[in-house]
Amino acid sequence: MTSEAPAREAAGARAGPPLIVLEGVTKIYGAGQAAVHALRGIDLEVERGEFVAIMGPSGSGKSTAMNILGCLDAPTSGYYRFDGHEVGKLTRDQRALLRRNFLGFVFQGYNLLARTSALDNVELPLIYQGIRGAQRRQLALDALARVGLGGRETHDPSELSGGQQQRVAIARAIVGKPEVVLADEPTGNLDTVTSREIMDLLSELNREDGVTILMVTHEPDMAEYAHRIVNFVDGRVESDRPNAHRVA
Repeated sequence: MTSEAPAREAAGARAGPPLIVLEGVTKIYGAGQAAVHALRGIDLEVERGEFVAIMGPSGSGKSTAMNILGCLDAPTSGYYRFDGHEVGKLTRDQRALLRRNFLGFVFQGYNLLARTSALDNVELPLIYQGIRGAQRRQLALDALARVGLGGRETHDPSELSGGQQQRVAIARAIVGKPEVVLADEPTGNLDTVTSREIMDLLSELNREDGVTILMVTHEPDMAEYAHRIVNFVDGRVESDRPNAHRVA
């Protein structure tokens, strides 16, 4: 554990082994002279209950790292451990189960199904988990209420504002009660007021529900909601610091 551990625990992380560990992770696309080194030896630990913001310029490797953390891509070398399990040793089906049962995803573009109600969008992950009928419907209703969209269940995305669509996306991410929510530029398409509403919601989920959150953002004021701010530059971690100015 690094010297930053006490600061992380004071900021809200739970005691115990790290939930997520990246060790010497590299990612290379292509080969030979055309090879692109997206990650060049990333070391990163995330404790249970932390809220971590990942920042960096375009091409710094932050989205590549998020894809690896989300089991959407695999490292070229190095190790990714989730709750003590080495992800690289899991079968394809086991990685899919990890993604389905322990991770939730929030994207900049919402990724909602058009002409499909908010309720049906939120139910979708539960269908993949094999949860049936009335239980699935109730869990989706509870998730929508949790993000402040009770009464909007029958609206499809075209009938919702950008902020409301992102709330539906967050409800979909948390409906299965994941350990971790991975948020990739969750406020990138939103105005300042709506962005702060979404960040307040993510902070509340982290603080009250204990959800571990990793968020990619290019906006410093959004990163201020996190316990820690990790800066990527040229495929490396340039800095990893506790956030002394966290927005309450």
